[in-house]
Amino acid sequence: MNFRITWSLIATVAAMACLSITSGLVIAADTVMTTKPDTAPVRIGEAENKSAASLTLAQALALAMKHNPELSVFSHELRANEGTVLQAGALPNPVLDLTGDGLNNSRLRQDGDRTTSIQIGQLIELGGKRSARIRIAETGRDLANWDYEAKRIDVLMQTSQYFIDTMAAQQAAQLADESLKLAQDVAGAVGKRVLAGKVSPIEETKARLALSAAQIEMEQIKRQLTTARKNLASMWAEQEPSFERVTGNLETLPALPAYPQLTARIRDNPDLARWNSEIARRQATVDAEKAKAVPDVTLSVGRTRFSQFEDHAYMLGVSIPIPLFDRNRGGILEANRRLDKAGDEQRAAESRLLTALSENFQRLSAIRSEIETLRTDILPGANSAYAGATKGYQLGKFGILDVLDGQRTLFQARTQYLKALADYHRGHNEIERLIGSPLSTTTPVTGKP
Repeated sequence: MNFRITWSLIATVAAMACLSITSGLVIAADTVMTTKPDTAPVRIGEAENKSAASLTLAQALALAMKHNPELSVFSHELRANEGTVLQAGALPNPVLDLTGDGLNNSRLRQDGDRTTSIQIGQLIELGGKRSARIRIAETGRDLANWDYEAKRIDVLMQTSQYFIDTMAAQQAAQLADESLKLAQDVAGAVGKRVLAGKVSPIEETKARLALSAAQIEMEQIKRQLTTARKNLASMWAEQEPSFERVTGNLETLPALPAYPQLTARIRDNPDLARWNSEIARRQATVDAEKAKAVPDVTLSVGRTRFSQFEDHAYMLGVSIPIPLFDRNRGGILEANRRLDKAGDEQRAAESRLLTALSENFQRLSAIRSEIETLRTDILPGANSAYAGATKGYQLGKFGILDVLDGQRTLFQARTQYLKALADYHRGHNEIERLIGSPLSTTTPVTGKP
């Protein structure tokens, strides 16, 4: 007698969360590799009609893509990196030097022996410093783009999660309502038998207790539904949800491709793809450190005027630092070691993703078999057992405990079925996150794993 519909809700929520993420990544498929933050948001149907009575997943994702404040933060960062690239290509400013001699000497003032000079100097960067600086800025911009893509997928997944939480709460409310009606029917039937003197009043008390428990759980589920709806609306910065309900179908299971096909797509994951840009950035850093060992040249040209002789002279100068003590060997060594580290980190990241992919793939294969068993054997058996116990009680062959036990078994079977669906969708969506692209093909739940 320990079955509670609230636990069924939890399983349902988890199940629907996975389906949501799967559908969410389908919407994100065309944008996962783009690097333009100002790409127009996905618009499907009435995605901008936030006051619609029902809300689809596609509409929720479109709203989140356009109004989510976290994505707005990342788009500003991308634009800031454009400024970094622009500044990296700037040339050093020239230097103007004005000098005067004997301006405050009374004797020289009488003799007219004063000199004034004007000189302009320009630093000439050698060794490829400017080009290396530009490459560092450009690869930094690429990294920011990959971070934006990863965040965008995370927002899509979180929106999908909240969408499915809401859908799950709706389905849990429906399940709780069915349980409540069954409890009312049982309580009514027991009450009639008590009035007829066929059973003890104790059985009616048990039935009433079960009815009260169902009513309490119904109220709890309503509160959970309210919370889920608010969480979903928060993904597009809406304080109070303007939609009434969400629509979708949990019992449509997405198909799972063969494992070799999945491993071939693992590099689409933005968390792994970003390492190519990271390695390029560190290589540019190595080049920049090597360029620092090459001394720059400062060229200067000027003119000096001699007031005593009413004459002038031109000046030409070259300034070159002598790399006698500092050749930046430490900076070059550090940059090379960090480049080697990036290669190891890339391989480690790929290994982690492949391990997670393998684990999820094996788990999904087992869960698919479990779902088929529940659908074809356990659920029909639980329904049959409950129907038999109810009919037997009406005929006086079974007691109230048999009916309540049959009811509990039926809802436990439904809960287990929903939990299996949840585990499948959760693993399927994790695979989509691991490969960074959607697995859009779906099959009905009756399909063979």
